[in-house]
Amino acid sequence: MMNQVNSPGLWALAWRRLKADTVAMISLAVVSLFMLLLLLSYSGLIAADWDTEAGVSYAPPGFLHTASQQLTQQLSKPEAAPVVTDNPLDPLRDVIRELNQAQGNKDAAATPSSQPVNTDGSEVDDPIAQELAEIQAELAKKQQTQIQERADSLPFGADKWGHDIIKKTIKGAETSILVGIVAALLATLLGTLFGATAGYFGGRVDDFFNWFYSIFTSIPYLLLILSVAAVLQQKGVGTIILILALTGWTGPFRLIRAEYMKHKAREYVWAADAIGASHLRKMFIHIFPNISHVALVQVSILVVGFIKSEVILSFLGFGVPVGTVSWGSMLNEAQNELILGKWWQLTAATAAMALLVTAFSLFTDALRDALDPKLK
Repeated sequence: MMNQVNSPGLWALAWRRLKADTVAMISLAVVSLFMLLLLLSYSGLIAADWDTEAGVSYAPPGFLHTASQQLTQQLSKPEAAPVVTDNPLDPLRDVIRELNQAQGNKDAAATPSSQPVNTDGSEVDDPIAQELAEIQAELAKKQQTQIQERADSLPFGADKWGHDIIKKTIKGAETSILVGIVAALLATLLGTLFGATAGYFGGRVDDFFNWFYSIFTSIPYLLLILSVAAVLQQKGVGTIILILALTGWTGPFRLIRAEYMKHKAREYVWAADAIGASHLRKMFIHIFPNISHVALVQVSILVVGFIKSEVILSFLGFGVPVGTVSWGSMLNEAQNELILGKWWQLTAATAAMALLVTAFSLFTDALRDALDPKLK
């Protein structure tokens, strides 16, 4: 008696093809690394203190700290105050100005010539003058200590407020990737529901959804998302996800509708109809598992598109609110910094986005080829 051999399923064959593709596995490793960074950042294990002023304003990338030593030497000479330069590229310009202001306040508090005098020429005793002088001196000392504690250079540089660029990039990746994944899932869900309904029932139902689809596709995509953003008039991660989901369902709708039109005439659907299966059961229990790979590929494609869309929205000012960092908001800040020669924030955000988008695109192409039944 011959043993029955079970043929591998669609997913087993797809995974076998993916493992044989070196580029696909490298891309999957890069995407997995970004997903790990997303989880660690979301849980607060890394980049939780991204908004801490770790360095001086516009601290350049590097590992040497020669500027802080020079500043310490200047501060050790009370008779020689640091000179403020007018060069906007000088990373110590703002720091030295703050120190001069603090030193000036201290000197002013200690100057007795500013005391008022009586009519006979004697000085008026101010009962709180000594306390005010002590408070001002303490504040100046505290401010000087805080400024001295900031690093003059960081491995990937700092922005205008002294935020570490590498931590800011990781936190921005959390926002951009989260928006891309959640919006892609919602858009695919909407497209699947609309496409399944239109493709399965046909007739007037199909005509209505096709009319609705034609309206969305007749408007340029960028103009459409900007219009929806202007109508909602609310900034936030949830609003961006809603905008992208409401405008990005058209791609999955077209493919899912075609798959349902093709599969509803298959023998297994007729058999399910013969045993009295309901429409919902035939649509989502019998047909959908056979076309789920199409929806999965659409999710991976939309993630890439929505990450770029979030960057565009935040760059144009329709994206994340103030206080929330994303790759788009980093690029928005970097356009002004680039004029001053501060290139590190632009480089970090662009390199991170390019690496993720390229890896995700290559993995999506490999996944689509592996799940294509025609390539069996």
